Amino acid sequence: MVEALRRSTRIAASKRLLEDEESVTPPEVPKKKGKTAAKLKVSEPISPRAGRSTATNELEVGDPIPDLNLLNEENVPISLKEIAKENKIVLFFVYPRASTPGCTRQACGFRDNYEDLKKHAAVFGLSSDSVTSQKKFQTKQNLPYHLLSDPKREFIGLLGAKKTPLSGSVRSHFVFVDGELKFKRVKISPEVSVSDAKKEILEIAEKFGKE
Repeated sequence: MVEALRRSTRIAASKRLLEDEESVTPPEVPKKKGKTAAKLKVSEPISPRAGRSTATNELEVGDPIPDLNLLNEENVPISLKEIAKENKIVLFFVYPRASTPGCTRQACGFRDNYEDLKKHAAVFGLSSDSVTSQKKFQTKQNLPYHLLSDPKREFIGLLGAKKTPLSGSVRSHFVFVDGELKFKRVKISPEVSVSDAKKEILEIAEKFGKE
């Protein structure tokens, strides 16, 4: 009987030991929590505007014109802010390189439509060409508007018209209204740039005329 009691005591002790071991937190639980935390950290949402401002500072529709000064073909500093203050509608068209075929078609297209455009908007050509190249281009093609030189592609970059981070520009045009970007057209043909820009400006002018 004593032997049976001892045996029962040993069995009870063994059961308690097993229960104590099963109650210990399994080792994979902390690892699982760690993985979940890591996933949450990686997938944390980021504001699109915040991401844009820290990455490229590229202007989007609704953004104000930047406070920059660029030289025109006469080597005269032009303030973008002042342009926007003096003109309700401002058009900037970007061309890759002065006096090349596509850029000549684009510039001459705006020249041929300038009489209609100047009634409502100030028109400016923009490229990374030097002041000297801009002057030659303007004179040769008899362009009636100013050409802005942006050799560092500061304004071109803000407009989102850089071809690569190191060099080049993409043909495009941009319309500002009351100092804010209204239309943004990047990577566009010379002829479409002219026709669409004219259409956009006339639509804006008509809207203001009805107000």
